[in-house]
Amino acid sequence: MKPEAMLETLEQAAAKLSIRVSYESLGSSVGTGGLCRVKGQYRVIIERRLPARERLATLADALSTLDTSSVHLPPSVRELIDFYAVRRAS
Repeated sequence: MKPEAMLETLEQAAAKLSIRVSYESLGSSVGTGGLCRVKGQYRVIIERRLPARERLATLADALSTLDTSSVHLPPSVRELIDFYAVRRAS
């Protein structure tokens, strides 16, 4: 699966989990973005200038901290989220 297609799948999964994903210009001190809470709701903010592969990594990493078991995901996308979950745990 291409990074762009995987990114779209993760965006849809986030929407099903009521997580807003936005692409914004972030300062260099902020990094590539990530998961945060705004007014009690989860939100993933991603640096808009990143290539698709890095956007994908940022979103997958953010979603790896949440329970995504209720969302159907293709095996390759599920493996990516699991990769970041294991990486966070170690």
